[in-house]
Amino acid sequence: QVQLVESGGGLVQAGGSLRLSCAASGSIFSINVMAWYRQAPGKRRELVSSITTEGTTNYAVAVKGRFTISRDNAKNTVYLQMNSLKPEDTAVYYCNADIQSSWRVPLLNYWGQGTQVTVSS
Repeated sequence: QVQLVESGGGLVQAGGSLRLSCAASGSIFSINVMAWYRQAPGKRRELVSSITTEGTTNYAVAVKGRFTISRDNAKNTVYLQMNSLKPEDTAVYYCNADIQSSWRVPLLNYWGQGTQVTVSS
């Protein structure tokens, strides 16, 4: 069974920083793209950033220049460094990954349980 467990959310003032972590555990053969999504109250879930196994990154326009995604393939972990946080960054942040649990099965998409990030003005 594969699990994604996020940590690092919390309450921070505008202009502050937080670092989110997401560790994949369980039966893992390989991990392809890892990503962070967020969902604010009353809004649709949106892609924040993604990173490939080779380290190619992608960012939403709203966070470009403020957020940095990285991953440690040896630890099956993805990080999101969030700087210059704004109240509009307030949301539940979800980790997402395409994971192959063994060489016999295809990649499946997994979600973490989410971690709350609240930015006060």
